Amino acid sequence: MERCRASGSTHLDTILDFGEVPLADVLLQSNDPSTPDSGYPLKLVFCPESALVQIVGDVPPEILWGGDYPYYTSVNPSLVAHFADAARAIMQRQPLGKDSLVLEVASNDGYQLAVFQAAGAQVLGVDPAEGPCKVANEKGLETLCRLFDTSLADDLVAQGRLADIIVGNNLLNLIPDPREFSTCIDRLLKPDGLFVIEVPYLVNTIDLVAFDNMFHANVTYWTATSLQRVFSQVGLELVDVEKLDTFGGSIRAYFRRNTAPGQAVKDMLANEIERGVDKFGFYEAFADKARTIRESLRKCLIELHQGGQRIVAYGAAGGMATTLLSFLDLPEGVLEYAVDLSPHKHGRWTSGYRLEIFPPEKLAEDKPDYALLLAWNFEPHVLEQRADYRAVGGKFIVPIPEVRIV
Repeated sequence: MERCRASGSTHLDTILDFGEVPLADVLLQSNDPSTPDSGYPLKLVFCPESALVQIVGDVPPEILWGGDYPYYTSVNPSLVAHFADAARAIMQRQPLGKDSLVLEVASNDGYQLAVFQAAGAQVLGVDPAEGPCKVANEKGLETLCRLFDTSLADDLVAQGRLADIIVGNNLLNLIPDPREFSTCIDRLLKPDGLFVIEVPYLVNTIDLVAFDNMFHANVTYWTATSLQRVFSQVGLELVDVEKLDTFGGSIRAYFRRNTAPGQAVKDMLANEIERGVDKFGFYEAFADKARTIRESLRKCLIELHQGGQRIVAYGAAGGMATTLLSFLDLPEGVLEYAVDLSPHKHGRWTSGYRLEIFPPEKLAEDKPDYALLLAWNFEPHVLEQRADYRAVGGKFIVPIPEVRIV
């Protein structure tokens, strides 16, 4: 029986059922038709009790976060700069000394831990993906290649390794059991410690109609309302919150013990209830808009292809690309190939809609007529970085929040 990950309730309302969708960030070594795609059901639901939007059903973590996981945050300069600024802002709220410990959950290749370490603090990363962990440890950033769970918390508590600051970026949405996660945070945070997370903000996702943000790894989708309900159960109070532009709209949430919420939290909670985030109708309208965008974009791409225009994809794998391409269900050949900034993806193929992946520089050399911008949340950066492609007549098709050509 399907149950809410936060409340345990079996009263769940279906928002969107995408059917069988390939796993994001699982790339293929070749286009061998005998190589199966890693497809799993993808259904988005809402729990009225916890106000939490979530994906039902779990994919085994060793499949989601295996050693061939190809995402390395450090290849994205804009994200590295963003999280460096965030680390400095966090240290202003919670000054650190040489004996202080900063623990980062899902630390990837150590992009943010390096900033805390440079400031003189001790750092410890935890990440289940072997590739990024290896890179982080080679940089001298101690990183445990493990899942962040009760077993890990037991080991760290036994070692006396409690943290002054715990951070997690784009992480909470990946946690299949938020109740276990909140308990582990409570156990590992010092009494006067600060817990800070950045998470995609569901209200922005709804307003942008960013249905492509729904994918298997992204099991939960958060508002201030749902954050407060879950973490207050372990005595961690949401004390401050900031809106951010990353990932199509995110929030940075600050938690402490025995501290009253600030005005920013009160304002956001009041706004969310007024918008209806705790009611199914808010999400039902979103689903209707998502289906409308799908039909508009699919029609645009097919008509361009039938008119002899060449179209490629910008941004390969990742949840956004995988879900959008699967939802579109395009005929074979409408898109010719994909380009992506990460060198770890070059020479591989996407699952589902099979596209070979090349460096972005191929756009200006090959001169396709259009590039479908699957990484639409980085539109300003991509347009700036690919000025060479636009200079030779190339155009980008931006799919969300409405289909447009730039």
